This record gives sequence, structure tokens and C-alpha cells, in this order.
Amino acid sequence: MKRIRTGVTAAAFAVAMTCALVISAMTATAQERGPVTNLPMPRFVSLKASEGNVRRGPSLSHRIDWVLKRRHMPLQVVAEFGHWRRVVDRDGAGGWVHYSLLSGTRTVLVERDMLPLLMKPDPNAPMNAQLELGVVARLDECAAGWCRINAGGYRGWVEAASLWGVYAEDLGD
Repeated sequence: MKRIRTGVTAAAFAVAMTCALVISAMTATAQERGPVTNLPMPRFVSLKASEGNVRRGPSLSHRIDWVLKRRHMPLQVVAEFGHWRRVVDRDGAGGWVHYSLLSGTRTVLVERDMLPLLMKPDPNAPMNAQLELGVVARLDECAAGWCRINAGGYRGWVEAASLWGVYAEDLGD
């Protein structure tokens, strides 16, 4: 086998490769993490307050575009600036909300009317209840296309595809 010399020692090559990997990891992290919180972006949160102003920009001097009036409503954080979070709701409407109005507690919105709430993550499992379209439920966990939720005191499993507020990897496709 012919050996080609480049003038670069193995140690120098290893250092260069390590630096390249670190820079690559830092760049990927910067794109996937919020600049303020270092939390994943985008991410789901819920409205902590029973009412919250959604503003055109990230400060109190910006105009209020609309008001959220449903406590525990799931929202998706898509940007951060200081104490402000740019959120998007299920319909794609967005704006800036002060971070103090948001909670890290995960909730979901039922997108299918009369959705069966099952005792196990199996379509043939016994049903605990049926959920109406638009119900907000607390999310416990998701696995293999199913999510365990708590809605109105009833706990059970539903198909993840019937919910808004879950990540693509939770859909099981």
C-alpha cells in the first residue's frame, strides 16, 4: 500500500477533526436550542394564566393583537427574545407572550370529535370515556403512536395523530 504524505501529523489531524466536530455540534445546538433558555426549539408549552395578551413584538410597548382566554391551552414556542416567547397556536396564529404566562406543563388539544379514551394503548382496549373535539388534556407520555392523557379526571390512551401538541416522533410514523 502506498502512503501519501500531506505534511500533517496524526496529532494535528486529530486536533483539527476534534475542532471541526465541536464547531459542528455547537452550530447544530445553536439552531436547535433557544438563545435565552437553551431549551429545544420549537417546543410545546401551555398557558399558565387564564388570560394572556399576545403582542405584535417582544415588549410591552408593542400592540396587543389578540388575547388568549383558555387556561392550559397548548402553544408552541418558536422563538425567544429576553423575557418574551414567540408562540403559535393550533391554527398557526402567533405572537409574543411574556414568559411568566407560560408553563412547561405539556397539554394537548383533541382534534377528533368523540375520540375514545382507552385503558391501554390498543385499539381493542376497553374505553374509559369519549373526548369531544377541542378538549384540552394534560399529556402524561407518548410512545409508539399513542399518548396517555388526563382529561376531566379521566386518564387513558389515545392515538397521537388525534392530538395537537405532540411532536412528530410521537406520531409513530
